[in-house]
Amino acid sequence: MTTLLSILLQTTTFEPDTTSTTVTTVTKVGEDLNLFGLLEKGGWVMIPIFVLFFIALFLFVERYRYISKTSRLDNTFLFSIKEMLFAGNIQGAINYCKTSPFPIARLLEKGLNRIGSPMRDIENAIENSARVEIYNMEKNLGILSAIAKIAPMFGFLGTVSGMIRTFHNISVANKIDISTIASGIYEKMVTSATGLMVGIIAYFFYTILTTMIDRTVNKMEVTAIDFLDILHKPASK
Repeated sequence: MTTLLSILLQTTTFEPDTTSTTVTTVTKVGEDLNLFGLLEKGGWVMIPIFVLFFIALFLFVERYRYISKTSRLDNTFLFSIKEMLFAGNIQGAINYCKTSPFPIARLLEKGLNRIGSPMRDIENAIENSARVEIYNMEKNLGILSAIAKIAPMFGFLGTVSGMIRTFHNISVANKIDISTIASGIYEKMVTSATGLMVGIIAYFFYTILTTMIDRTVNKMEVTAIDFLDILHKPASK
């Protein structure tokens, strides 16, 4: 019995602590992973991806400011136009639209300049002016949409080129090293992740701007309808 107990004690004493070793290894690997280090390992493809990101950011800020300015309209603007028209001061209404800082005033100015013409001509003038304003708001949105599609493609290109390089190195070395393969794959997957992130951000920017444009167009339509109603009222008296 004493001999058996001694053997068990010796076995327990010399058993390696694999749990501690595993935790230490995982901790070390976790410490080696950091954002800037991974981005740096993404290779040359990261350069055009970041260029696309900054272009998307610039376009979003520029378009956001322009559309916000375009959508502004003083609540008393249309009321002032109405009072001038009822008073017969058409030229005063035109001058008021010219000096107004609101882009929607340009639509009404086109209609005011055609007072005396058939109502259909006035409507066409307002519609044509509205098309110009909508075109100005949608300027460069196509580039933002393209970035949302191109950025992920650059990411996939970086991943594929990295995979090709990894397997080429394996064929040259004529040996398979699992650690080398895993390292090459996770490093090159960074380009795919970054490209997808930039694409998602660009699409998010695009959605915000198109929503703002839709709201502004709706405001223009309501203003134009109210203006045409004002033109009908003096004629009906």
